[in-house]
Amino acid sequence: MTDYNLIEKQKWFVNLRFGMFIHFNSATFQFADTELKDWEYGHENNKEPRQFPFSPKEWNPTELNPASWAKAAKAAGMTFSALTAKHHEGFDLWPSKYTQHSVKNGSITTDVVKEYLDAFRKEGIIAGLYFSMLDLHHQIGREKCTPADKQFIKDQLRELLTGYGEIPFLIIDGWNAHWGGPSYTNLPFEEIDEFVKQLQPDCMLLNISCESNLNHTDIVFYENAAGQEVEDTFNGPGASCNILTDTWFWRTTDTTMSIKSPEWVIEKINEMNQHNVTFLLNGAPNQKGLLDDNIIGCFNEIGKRYKKPGDLNKLPENWIYRTEPIHHKQ
Repeated sequence: MTDYNLIEKQKWFVNLRFGMFIHFNSATFQFADTELKDWEYGHENNKEPRQFPFSPKEWNPTELNPASWAKAAKAAGMTFSALTAKHHEGFDLWPSKYTQHSVKNGSITTDVVKEYLDAFRKEGIIAGLYFSMLDLHHQIGREKCTPADKQFIKDQLRELLTGYGEIPFLIIDGWNAHWGGPSYTNLPFEEIDEFVKQLQPDCMLLNISCESNLNHTDIVFYENAAGQEVEDTFNGPGASCNILTDTWFWRTTDTTMSIKSPEWVIEKINEMNQHNVTFLLNGAPNQKGLLDDNIIGCFNEIGKRYKKPGDLNKLPENWIYRTEPIHHKQ
């Protein structure tokens, strides 16, 4: 039996076409002056000692202004957005009651998730969230994901999906991925998908996992900045993401570096859209909680030039679809 409700939601998501990915979390402070990319890959995958443990007191975005991010996104012509509410290090941008490792113990205690959602909704931008299953601080990953860890993940997802109104989509990362995270054996997709849908039936669950099928996701997701290319034969439903700088999270060198051009971005958007893949462009706020001027300038130029294609109404040939709805396997 074809899941027509899912197909309509997939078409809706693909028709969003162009959105903003906001990587802003502990890595903004941890790695700003290092040669590391965006997280301690070696600790998870090569059992190296942690080099960059993060104290919440280091969280200090003194001029935090998500409203300015939203205005930049709107100027670029973006229709949706996603914020890294929790990345691989394990720090929460909301005051979670299930851990001390969150903004509630930061030097700045603002609930960033709330401020972000409020600001983007005010600008008419569809706002979703990103949540990492891989959690280095709480030691949830490739080597360990106990029943207590699973409950912790669910408790945190419940906070996000019951405390902030409608969340139209949730991007999951660090989940049985090549770069680490709990395995499907320890943390079945069906179990989390059912949990999410019980809390918010219309919330799409997008899994960054390098799989070109819908077995463990509602949308096929390509991390284009990590070399995951959309196949020539792929015709949706998909999402892709890429960066303007060299990394996902802000670096001190970003402020003055030569970033990718608006022309490159528009070419990328159009290439993805031709495959019925919606495109997320990263905008990484700096340690003050603001976008750098070069990012804002690029966003403004994109908005002057980008023309959104017409909505997809009829399913194209070779569209990937799930023939059976996912059910939790007892």
